[in-house]
Amino acid sequence: MSNKPVLFDLEDAGKAPDVAAAEAVPELTEVAPNAGMQQAARLAARKPSRLARWFWSVTVALIGAVVSVAAWDFATGLITRVPLLGWAVTVGLAVALVLALMMGLRELAALARLRRVDGLRHGADGVGDDLTAANTYATRIDRFYAGRDDLSWGRARLAERRSELMDADAVLQLVEAELLLPLDAVALREVEAAARQVAMVTALVPLALADVVTALVSSMRMIRRVAEIYGGRGGFFSSWRLTRAVLSHLVVTGAVAVGDDLLEPVLGGTVLSKLSRRFGEGLVNGALTARVGIAAMEVCRPMPFGAGRKPRVRAVVQRALTGLFSKVSS
Repeated sequence: MSNKPVLFDLEDAGKAPDVAAAEAVPELTEVAPNAGMQQAARLAARKPSRLARWFWSVTVALIGAVVSVAAWDFATGLITRVPLLGWAVTVGLAVALVLALMMGLRELAALARLRRVDGLRHGADGVGDDLTAANTYATRIDRFYAGRDDLSWGRARLAERRSELMDADAVLQLVEAELLLPLDAVALREVEAAARQVAMVTALVPLALADVVTALVSSMRMIRRVAEIYGGRGGFFSSWRLTRAVLSHLVVTGAVAVGDDLLEPVLGGTVLSKLSRRFGEGLVNGALTARVGIAAMEVCRPMPFGAGRKPRVRAVVQRALTGLFSKVSS
């Protein structure tokens, strides 16, 4: 490297660059606390392609065939070598097969129950001003809840007062008031409890991915519990189908996005600037869980919410998180 002096000719440099004409430097925005949950909801709600469905169907069928043949060969070979032990294993395989068939029937019953709920919800949309259709729908939903002891009083009041009404909207309002409003109150308590739990774990547990795992488990448990409250039945495939329906509803309605714009009017002030990062993320994740719960109620309810009956997300968040915020502030 040369140590000789270097001469810079400033006369030929031209005019100095215009600072005002320079491109603006993009601002670095902080990633939203629930951005990962939003992306997970969109991915889970997206329907798989037909090619993927065919691939997994064929793969599962091949794996089932391989396992079945291997189990059969193992049982027959064991019978040849050790007859007593071989027959015991064969009986165990037969019992396992019967239990698998029973579980399959249970899953089919749960899916049929979900389809029945969907049929009731769509049937309520098609009533319109037809009094006969309204009474028919009231009879259908009354039969749907025939085995519920907690709704026996509401069903009795519905049967007593329905004949007095001469308007379709009045019949639907009576059905909602006597049968569904008590279930709405129970479902809201489940939603508030899940939102509070997610907020507490996110705020107090510093482990990586603890908030995501807690939100996922609590949300799935909450969705399943809400479905059972409204008359659904628990099952693996039915729960997965229901979870996808709830997430699809969230994505379609745009309710999966939540942030300080929702929490500020509920809890007062700029929440995320007053609290630490963990507590702010806890409140945001709790609010998102509440929105998932409201969507689960809309999907699982056998009748759409009437005018003014739908729970407001801000009210649910306020009841679920205001006490938590007060404890954190103190």
